[in-house]
Amino acid sequence: MFLLDIFDSTLKKLKTQTANVITLTNLSFGGFAIIFAMNDNLRLSLLLIFIAALADRFDGMAARKFNIESELGKQLDSMSDIISFGVAPALLLYQGILHEFGFPGAFFTVFYIGCGAFRLARFNITENNGFFTGLPITAAGCLVTLSFLAIPYLPSHIFLFIMIILSFLMVSPFKLKKM
Repeated sequence: MFLLDIFDSTLKKLKTQTANVITLTNLSFGGFAIIFAMNDNLRLSLLLIFIAALADRFDGMAARKFNIESELGKQLDSMSDIISFGVAPALLLYQGILHEFGFPGAFFTVFYIGCGAFRLARFNITENNGFFTGLPITAAGCLVTLSFLAIPYLPSHIFLFIMIILSFLMVSPFKLKKM
């Protein structure tokens, strides 16, 4: 009986941390994406960002399924998202093409990260009523990451515009229904 109680208690604790473990997996893939981008392994960085997006999708699903949503989980998710869909995609595109623009390329890389952080902070303090305000950072990060594949095919200045447009879309007031 004693062992059964220990097993049951351990299982309950594990269940309550499932979403947070998945969120930390998202963060880990984003962190590795940054490291690989800094070492000019840009294709692997791209792949890791998309794997982080999958983990990000599953952490919310796990939290809802096990009814373990928490303020800690919400904050941890935002911290992970700024790494995986703010810093990692911005650095990927900077290393891939934006560095060619010198200061403007660096400025709009950091501007994108700042807009993503602002968007996440606004999301965390506003009422959640079935709508996103502005483009979610996950979507913006995936679009930035996907745009990396178009570098050989598009003029380089287009990528500055992509960063600027996605930055403003993240902080814009438009409402987008959650799926």
